Amino acid sequence: MTIKEMMNDTKQRMQKSEQALRNELAQIRAGVANASLLSGVTVEYYGAPTPLNQIASITIPEARMLLVTPYDKTALANIDRAIQMANLGVQPTNDGDKIRIVIPALTKERRADLTKEVGKDLEQAKIAVRNIRRDANDAIKKAEKDNEITEDDVRTYEKEVQELTDKAVTTLEKIAAEKEDEIMNH
Repeated sequence: MTIKEMMNDTKQRMQKSEQALRNELAQIRAGVANASLLSGVTVEYYGAPTPLNQIASITIPEARMLLVTPYDKTALANIDRAIQMANLGVQPTNDGDKIRIVIPALTKERRADLTKEVGKDLEQAKIAVRNIRRDANDAIKKAEKDNEITEDDVRTYEKEVQELTDKAVTTLEKIAAEKEDEIMNH
């Protein structure tokens, strides 16, 4: 792998860490209806585990309500069971045609707990980015040891890796701050 390829790989891995944090934070319920709350739900459909969004439409008719409408009405009971088994902290209501999920308002204590959870997820993402930085710096040192690059190149590339790291950490903090704001103010 050339240094350029390694730098591109480092950048892509850091972007994947950002996306992973976004995905992780999307699972945290902030007291408002969000279709991503159901993104991890899989339903037994004709004997095969199927993602919920492939067998039903998920809409948000009100700020605190999700409406799940199956494309195939025979799957309604399985969808209801899958949502209950997903342990999302919400209770689905099956009216025989659709499933309504009312999102309860958050208490102050719950908001504080969720904010702590966001902090933990942020720290995990930062650790991942720092590990990526370490891998990149190790690759740079190895390239120098193998006489592929000069000492000056090492300093240049290490500085570039640090800039990528700083940028990624700033983005991660911004993502987490937005989620904390959503939790505390909605």
